[in-house]
Order: sequence, then C-alpha cells, then structure tokens
Amino acid sequence: MLYLTDDLGLLPFFLPLGIIGFYRYLWYFIKVLAWIIYVPIQPKTNPTYTASEDVTIVVPTIDAGEEFKIAARSWLACNPKEIIIITETKMREPLQALADEVDPSKIKILTVSKANKRLQMVAGVNATKTEILVFADDDAIWKPTMLDYILACFEDLKMGGVGTCQTVHAVDPNGHQTLWEVLAGFRLTVRNIEIAASTHIDGGVCCLSGRTAAYRTLILKDPAFQFGFQNDLWLGKYPLNSGDDKFLTRWMVSHGWNTYIQVCPEAELYSTFKNNWRFVKQALRWTRNTWRSDFRSLFTERVIWTKHPYVAFTMLDKFFNPFTLLSGPVLVILFAIKQTSRAGPTNTPLPIWNVILSYVGWLLITRGLKLLPHFWKRPQDLIHLPAWLLFNYYFAIMKLYALFTLHKVGWGTRAGVGTTLAADIEKESKEISNTRREGHVEINIPVTAELNEKQSG
Repeated sequence: MLYLTDDLGLLPFFLPLGIIGFYRYLWYFIKVLAWIIYVPIQPKTNPTYTASEDVTIVVPTIDAGEEFKIAARSWLACNPKEIIIITETKMREPLQALADEVDPSKIKILTVSKANKRLQMVAGVNATKTEILVFADDDAIWKPTMLDYILACFEDLKMGGVGTCQTVHAVDPNGHQTLWEVLAGFRLTVRNIEIAASTHIDGGVCCLSGRTAAYRTLILKDPAFQFGFQNDLWLGKYPLNSGDDKFLTRWMVSHGWNTYIQVCPEAELYSTFKNNWRFVKQALRWTRNTWRSDFRSLFTERVIWTKHPYVAFTMLDKFFNPFTLLSGPVLVILFAIKQTSRAGPTNTPLPIWNVILSYVGWLLITRGLKLLPHFWKRPQDLIHLPAWLLFNYYFAIMKLYALFTLHKVGWGTRAGVGTTLAADIEKESKEISNTRREGHVEINIPVTAELNEKQSG
C-alpha cells in the first residue's frame, strides 16, 4: 500500500494516518495484554463484611414486570439483609404484588411522588441501614457468588465503589437473541476488556455501571453528595436525571475513594437490552452521558489526570475515535479515485472491487479478532460480524450527533420519566404536603349549658 500511495504522490497524506492506525492497534494490544494479566480480588475466608448483615440492595424502578421476579430471586440467592424497591406512588400495588410472590419478608416497597431515578435512589439511600449499599437494575440477574466477590473489594478501607462485568440475557424466554441484543453483547465484550485493563493498569474506570454497583453507604448519605446528585445541571441549566452512574463514579474519584471492577465469572451479571431498534435510542442516551461526564472529568474536575492517568488518556482518546474511524472509508474512496487519474507505467490502477473487498476484508478480520472472547462463548454470533462493522460506523456518526445535542437530556426509552430535577420534585412534594396540613383547619364549636342538658337528657 505504501508503494502504491508513493507512486500516486499521496504518501505524505496517507503516512500520518497510517501512523495513527498503528498507534490504535498498539493501544488495543496494550488493553488486551492488561486484560490477560488482570486478576480479580478473591473473597477472604473470614471477611469483614457479610451479605446477610452488611448489604442492602436498592432498586429504583417504574415498570418492573415478570423479569423482576427472576432478578429478585437471584438477589435473594446472595442472601442480602434487605432489598428496597423504590417506585412512584401509582406503581406501589403492582410491585407489592410481585414482591409478595417472591419474598415479602426481605423485600420492602417504598415510593416517591414522581418517577425520577435520582430521587428514587436517594430515597433508597436514606432508608438503608447497612454499611454497604448495592444499586441494581430491576432486570439485573446475579450469580449466587455476586455479593461475596463484591464485598471482597471492601476489605480495602479506601474502597468507595465496586462494579461488575456484564453479559446479555435474552428477552426471549427460549434464549434467542435478536440482532440488536447480539450487538449489545459485542459492546459488552469490548467493555469488559477495557474495564479489566484500566482496573489493572491504574485502578480506575470510566464508569461503574448502574446495572449493578456497590458503594459505602456513608458516602451516599453525605448531604453534600445528595445535594449535588439531585441538583445536577449540564451547563448550569439542563437538568440531568440519567447518567447517575457517571456522577457516582466521578464523585468517588474526586473525593479520594478507590474504585474496582470485578471481571470474572463469579461476578458476572446478566442483563436485558432492548431487542429492537430502541436499542439505538439507549445507545444515544449512553453516548450523551459519556460525552458530558468525560468533559467534566477531564476539564472541570481534573482529578482523574493525577489519580487515574490511564483512564484520563482513554477518555481523551475516545474523543478522536469517531474521526479516525470515519477517515478510513474516506481515504479508501480517495485512493480509488486518485489511482485512476494518476495511473502510469509503474502503477497500473487496481480494480475498484479489489480495493473495496481488500478494505472490507481487513476490517472484518481485525474487528473479528477483537471479539474473539465473545465468539468463544457464542460462535453462532459470527454471522452478525458484518452488521457489527456497519454499526461501528453508524455509532461513530451518532457520537458526533450526540456531541452537538448534549442539551437533550430526556430519557428517550421510558414513558412517564420527565426532565425535572430530583431536588425540584422533592421540594414540590414537601410544599404540597405542607399546603395540605395548613388547609386542614380545626373547627371548635362552643357547647352551651342548655345544649349539654339536652344531650344528657
């Protein structure tokens, strides 16, 4: 290729981009090497914390269904002290019915006035009485060893938050995964490698995923944390309700707490994803949250540069990823066009189909190598590799779109979830409660002696 581009007079243009390509593969090799070396923390024989005494699971939800019962039974298999479900008032009865079917003695249902995840999470924090609190999605399915491996990390007294690795649980009861679920699985494979690598290299992580993450309760009961968490504004005016896990992760870093990710089969959670095109809307929300959070980490708070430099560099690298990815097909098209116009006796033009097939083949091979851990478990997903390649390019464009629409803070995939700040909802609820108390006027009717005589008679 260098010979061809040199003959065409395009070497000065292509060579820098070739160096960038070399850098990206070298960077990925470093990630894979760190992932291979990474070792999870093993539980102690006599641990400081036990699930039955020290763990409360908090689950904010608004629309839990039958999958909730499967997830709840998996949590109970880990033997936590208590499970607190936080929902909006109108969902109390349906969720209480589900809880009664599973285990009413350990599952408590609490409510808030309006659906707002951050408000629900704070309500759950304030109701927690144990030293360790675990946030979980209502569809997160655990292995019986999950809490043992999470608690092992808290033997470190500076450990503030602990996350886990993930895999896809099919929505279909028969286990069939749609294309969208397979794409989600591919993303999780790449993520599991990245978080294991960053944890091994400098102990940091871009995000402790909200699907399941554990924290020291005392950190979350701090009034300063709760105020910031419920009054989170982007650019000082756009209220943020999603991205709660990003906020929690940044809080751990900026306040001197350690974080850790347990990437091992014993701490692997199964989670459902949208099994249709709405998965794209999920991905768009996650991407916007990532842009906002990474900007804050790198340029506002800046603690991450000294505490977790590898993670900081990873965040910065991802800023340029969509541009470098999209430059590939642009350069191939440029080469295909220029080779014809600059043909000479020593550089016979290659057929267009040759150029395109060579490029696509190279992309499929390199993308396939990155997903080898996934194909080892699910070889049947190999057929979806071309779709993954297309999705990568779509995702690069979507990242750029997300960058220019960071002011859009809606949830996107959940009906009934507004964009009001959690703190404003709480304030409104208190005002309504006070108004009702003030409106309840006690009326005293004087009773005369004559009336008393009539009543006694």
